[in-house]
Amino acid sequence: MQEIFDPVGVLAAPGIEPRLLRAGSEVEDLAAYRASGGYRASDSAAELLEEIRHSGLRGRGGAAFPTAIKLGSVRDAHLRGSATVVVANGEEGEPASLKDRWLLCHRPHLVLDGLRLAAAIAGAAHAYVYVSDTEAARRVDAALTELDGAGIVGVRIELVTVAPGYVAGEETAAIRAINGGPAKPSDKPPRPFESGVDDLPTAVSNVETLANLPFIHRHGGQAFREAGTAGSPGTFLVTVTGAGRGPGLYELPHGASFIDLLALHRISAQDVRGALMGGYFSGIADRAILDATLDHESIRGLGYGLGCGAISLITGECPVAVAASVLGYFDRENAGQCGSCFNGTAAMAAVAAALRDGRATHADVERLQRWSVVLRGRGACGTLDGACHTAATLLTRFPAEVASHLDGRCPECAQQLYLADRPFDAREVLVP
Repeated sequence: MQEIFDPVGVLAAPGIEPRLLRAGSEVEDLAAYRASGGYRASDSAAELLEEIRHSGLRGRGGAAFPTAIKLGSVRDAHLRGSATVVVANGEEGEPASLKDRWLLCHRPHLVLDGLRLAAAIAGAAHAYVYVSDTEAARRVDAALTELDGAGIVGVRIELVTVAPGYVAGEETAAIRAINGGPAKPSDKPPRPFESGVDDLPTAVSNVETLANLPFIHRHGGQAFREAGTAGSPGTFLVTVTGAGRGPGLYELPHGASFIDLLALHRISAQDVRGALMGGYFSGIADRAILDATLDHESIRGLGYGLGCGAISLITGECPVAVAASVLGYFDRENAGQCGSCFNGTAAMAAVAAALRDGRATHADVERLQRWSVVLRGRGACGTLDGACHTAATLLTRFPAEVASHLDGRCPECAQQLYLADRPFDAREVLVP
């Protein structure tokens, strides 16, 4: 049996022993999940919300928004008499991440239990699981079939599938798709908690976020805080790609050191030149990342973000070529709805490709630097911001490499040019 993950546990909730994950490992079925304490009866939605607030749980989809505030906002609408909706967002559009697919394929009931609890807090009678991956959809559908007739959920859960895409996982894109439109972002406001599915207040939460709720329900917010840091409580899932190895998926406490993660992935710090942080969105870190701890405060202090927990290690690749590939991806994957994003990603990708190929001028680099500042915040979603972060961090953190390309003498690119449509793709190695 082929191993596709390293032997480190990936269980989403703290306090559970890790286990070895292998290709073809079994799905946790309803009987096994209930035997472990799953689908525990919930007495008070208000008390559970308070425990989530005390836990400090933040969203795991990328923005790290406090979960209690999101659920509380929709609950407030319910208490005012409005019907409400909750959505489990498993459309993992980030190529460098595989955590959501793993959860949906191996622990679907953990996610569905979290969705049930979120619905109870929000007063929602209708919930959705939103995915694009075919195998994840099959596993969730099988889990929902198991729940039929069990009488333990108390909310109608519907599975919605869409074509995969980088922008398809953005929360307003999920709302549009569930409402029958294209899986593309829409302008904000209104936010989903104000007007979402069927124009009702809607809480859209990443599946890893929801997978933490059963632990908090069972053990309380203080137990959740026993792992992690004061500002970044609990554990999180991190996907590691690059460095000539297959993807690794780990559950770590916030506050673990970057060096500890490298050790788990069996990579020497000496070989690391930098890293893409938070998938493609947060930019390219230089070797200063080696001194960081993996929590929101530390990573933000360096000018990056943990995002979806995807970290791609840059070792032998040229950072200029990596940035060109990422910007090319953003250019191809933008929704085509906002002129600033459609034109801006194309322009930045063209300059980065010219720089990689030794054709760019100093004036081109100056334009790239200017665009990386003035184009921020102009799109309906984060795609253009991600492109700006990539360009800005390349220019500020790797000036020597940029200079070598302007002079046409990059040694790495002279030996082997890095070209990838989906840099550090974690989806080429998946659970069958």
